[in-house]
Amino acid sequence: MSELAQVLRHLVPVESAEALVDASTGDDAAVYALGDGRALVVTVDFFTPLVDDPYDFGRIAAANALSDIYAMGAEPLFLLNLLGFPRALLDEGLVEEIIRGGSDIAREAGVPILGGHSVDDPEPKYGLVAVGEVDVESVVTNASAESGDVLILTKALGTGIVATAIKAGTASDAATTAAVDSMITLNREAATAMRAVGVRAATDVTGYGLLGHLSNLLLQSGVSAEIVAEDVPVLPEVSDLIAAGHIPGGTQRNLEDLEDRVDFGTQSESVRLILADAQTSGGLLIAVPEERAVELMELLRSTAPLAARIGRVTSGSPGTIRVL
Repeated sequence: MSELAQVLRHLVPVESAEALVDASTGDDAAVYALGDGRALVVTVDFFTPLVDDPYDFGRIAAANALSDIYAMGAEPLFLLNLLGFPRALLDEGLVEEIIRGGSDIAREAGVPILGGHSVDDPEPKYGLVAVGEVDVESVVTNASAESGDVLILTKALGTGIVATAIKAGTASDAATTAAVDSMITLNREAATAMRAVGVRAATDVTGYGLLGHLSNLLLQSGVSAEIVAEDVPVLPEVSDLIAAGHIPGGTQRNLEDLEDRVDFGTQSESVRLILADAQTSGGLLIAVPEERAVELMELLRSTAPLAARIGRVTSGSPGTIRVL
């Protein structure tokens, strides 16, 4: 049982008829019906710094928080800041840069930040509550994929590995820039394309890595999948950083948790780690009917240039994945 599953098993079952999506399916956000066919979509996310620049940290955190709203097919309405920071360092100007970064991404998304909450914390943390709205009939969840659907990933993998190298001071400028650029890129346009085409299921790829989030989508949908390792987009220099030992603890735990759900065949340890790498502000993972996959890829071409078809949903044991 994963750490998340151990925690969630203690939650009291939700009995509200208005709760359309709750924690039981491990989806990206909660969905609460308002009536007249509309629903609120609400999520929260925060974390410790994973890059050195406080402004970039703020931008990454904001893009990451909004991603869950986009993954559910919703439009964000507003945000609330969540900040933990040591009071003794308030005069250093770091908090201002973090908040400025978050505000700039919110402005790019066209979403106001209406307030928030802060606490004195020896370890800096920043994130946001994101609130969105969606038509009830248009909610995209992780529970409706069908055998034969094409799997599309909209961003490259490897941000966890690069962030670990950044913390160690060994990531190159090129690797750092590519990772930061990926993490601050909103999933807004990818979500717009997804809604325009009409897809069966979707999730965003974050802390549980591509394989962890895919496995949960498959489990909730009652299906399995095959993915082609060489078709999965990967950020520059990630394999070299793995060889140098920059492997996040979360990535290693993901790989261990997947042991009985993924058939890696003869794939190398490096490939296994990349596919399980714990992401921050990753791309959307979309299950789309075969007949709509070409149209979706065409729409993604200009706004998500690294988007790729990475595999297909199959009818095997629910939650299991075969890596080809």
